[in-house]
Amino acid sequence: MALDMAKMKSKLQDLESGGKSKQDQIWWRPQEGDQDIRIVPTEDGDPFKVYHFHYNLGEGARGGVLCPKRQFGENCPICDFASKLWQEGTDDSKKMAKSLFARQRFFSPVIDRDNEEAGVRIWGYGKTIYETLLGLVLNPDYGDITDVDGGVDFTLTYTLPKSKGAFPVTNLVPKRKSSALAKNKGTIKEMLESVPEISTLFQRKSPTDVKAILESFLNPSDGPFVDDIGMSSVDDAIKELSA
Repeated sequence: MALDMAKMKSKLQDLESGGKSKQDQIWWRPQEGDQDIRIVPTEDGDPFKVYHFHYNLGEGARGGVLCPKRQFGENCPICDFASKLWQEGTDDSKKMAKSLFARQRFFSPVIDRDNEEAGVRIWGYGKTIYETLLGLVLNPDYGDITDVDGGVDFTLTYTLPKSKGAFPVTNLVPKRKSSALAKNKGTIKEMLESVPEISTLFQRKSPTDVKAILESFLNPSDGPFVDDIGMSSVDDAIKELSA
């Protein structure tokens, strides 16, 4: 029986990628030090996507849970629970509420100039970088920083935390001269056509599913559970905090 060459090619690609899944390969993460990147335009004209996540919900929700309320305008049991915790007013309840409030995260397609063969990948970043990027776009000296013919590359400097409890620092500086996305039109076309659809990278969960995640977080033992303020379920918790 003849070899399946498609499978052999796939095995080689897996080997060259270090065993990373296709999902892992979609993401771009900065390395310590300096690196040059280019933000790639998207078909809808908005390469700066905003998403809202709930974090700190245990191992079953690693990477965060999309907030049904902030993202889709639906009811969100986590938002309701966190709000009631905050209203309770104790130091402990406010601390827990802060950890559960929805947080913004921002995403853009990028090309790593030092690894262009990896293709267009998605970079996730925080509010400070988002504000920097929007400020440049609205600055007439820069304008459309993603323009395929006259946009700009950026030098990104990533500094690891210097002490326990500190956070990494990301600094983004635009190049002085504008440049094309790629040297030829064919490569530009390929890049634009290969931009990952960011909305497909996160699983949308219904309010019922989100409630189940919160229940599991509050009751990890799957048995009768009562925490420090007598909560045995999300509904009971909210009622208790509202009393």
